[in-house]
Amino acid sequence: MSKVIVMDHPLIKHKLTFIRDKNTGPKEFRELVKEVATLMAYEVTRELPLEEIEIETPLVKTKSQVIAGKKLGLVPILRAGLGMVEGMLDLLPAAKVGHIGLYRDPETLQPVEYFCKLPYDAVERELILLDPMLATGGSAKAAIDFLKKRGIEHIKLVCLIAAPEGIKVINDAHPDVDIYVGEVDEKLNDHAYIVPGLGDAGDRLFGTK
Repeated sequence: MSKVIVMDHPLIKHKLTFIRDKNTGPKEFRELVKEVATLMAYEVTRELPLEEIEIETPLVKTKSQVIAGKKLGLVPILRAGLGMVEGMLDLLPAAKVGHIGLYRDPETLQPVEYFCKLPYDAVERELILLDPMLATGGSAKAAIDFLKKRGIEHIKLVCLIAAPEGIKVINDAHPDVDIYVGEVDEKLNDHAYIVPGLGDAGDRLFGTK
């Protein structure tokens, strides 16, 4: 079963409080989502492999460590995932960025991929899938399905807030995909919104309804 890593850093909790607040406007909302994404990038990359190299300080030659050539990619699920990209890139400037777009067929209710553009070497990279909300888990599950069909084996899912129902869907369907979240909320309501949640992340990011 996949790991669920809940980030308990005080700065993340503090900023998530204002992200949740209905009085936070789009400008501040975008800034806060970016800041939390940067903080989450620190934890998501905790297990990157290191190698030792020799450098010369102003005083002596010494051995020191650098990341061992691990290739990373960021893949936001359109559109809300876009709000997390810039914050991740602040800490991971060498990461390449792909995009995946999904919509739900009104008749079958199944997710349909309408756009997917990935780095040419995506199969060689560890991809970090970005979506602020893990509610029913349908979109994230479908996005992971589509990535795996393209031969991608190393995937992590990063969300600001998750519902237990969504976590279970990913655990059941993709037990090899670890989930990183800022907080796990109580439940989904009758309209599949996370409670207490933060509303619709895409609308709040871009000022739409």
